Amino acid sequence: MPTESDNKRRRVTLTADGPALVEGPVDLVTADGTTIHCDRFLVAICLCRRSKNYPLCDTSHRKHRRPPP
Repeated sequence: MPTESDNKRRRVTLTADGPALVEGPVDLVTADGTTIHCDRFLVAICLCRRSKNYPLCDTSHRKHRRPPP
């Protein structure tokens, strides 16, 4: 049975050179249908696809900085 907290809006923060930060807890559903349950208060979602723990960020993006425009 869904609870009130299940319907609560989640904040997603898009960072300039890093992951998307999602206020948790949150369930992530991957392209192949796998569900990842994240109970953390803040979940970092990898946007660069360099993470060895994709779709969760492992800070691999820090090793590959983009040059400034």
